[in-house]
Amino acid sequence: MMKLLPLITGVVLLSTMVLVAAAPPEAQLVRQGDIKRDSARSKKQDYVFDKRYSHNRSYPKPGLRVRELPRGSRYLPYRRNHFYYQGGSWYRPVRDGFTVIIPPPGLVVSALPPYYTTIWVRGAPYYYAYGVYYVWRPDEGVYVVTEPPPESEVDEQPPMAEQLFIYPKAGQDDEQQASDRYECHSWSVEQTGFDPTRPGGNVPPEQHPDKRRDYQRAMKACLEARDYSVQ
Repeated sequence: MMKLLPLITGVVLLSTMVLVAAAPPEAQLVRQGDIKRDSARSKKQDYVFDKRYSHNRSYPKPGLRVRELPRGSRYLPYRRNHFYYQGGSWYRPVRDGFTVIIPPPGLVVSALPPYYTTIWVRGAPYYYAYGVYYVWRPDEGVYVVTEPPPESEVDEQPPMAEQLFIYPKAGQDDEQQASDRYECHSWSVEQTGFDPTRPGGNVPPEQHPDKRRDYQRAMKACLEARDYSVQ
């Protein structure tokens, strides 16, 4: 019986070697810590919380490298360079993957990021998301990445006629407040056709007063349903 032990041990070691060799390459890399695609995106230190202008959203850090682009990324060529855009984050290709960047001025997008903050510069709206500023180009119906405006000229509050004063009643944190305000804004624009972040509310001048009131009523109803006090 004792003579069988070396043989059994050898069989076990051989089986273990076969199993390791047969493991998929990706599984081996996961064990070695070499897969960046998922592990990098899951690390909290790879994200930053953007509080500028009370934007209050989390984004991957500039310079972060990923093996694959996020689902739904859009390809945007510009001046013989390749850029990708998804959810307010921008990427460009590098060896073995992509890196997060701040895009150069001049890039054009057909729609703003899902979450953005409107600021006002000399009375004109700018749209901000994670270090990137966009302006509306009405003649083409697109948004253009633009140079950051001088801080001394930035006003975070819209003209007084457009303001609503919103207070959380249920202890909502900054990120939840930003999400609720954006979602209620989007719903109110859809319901009324009035968008206070666009010049003239994006309606004919003769409709502006009535449409603005409709928008504010819609915003008030939406936010109050989410446990906010609106004045």
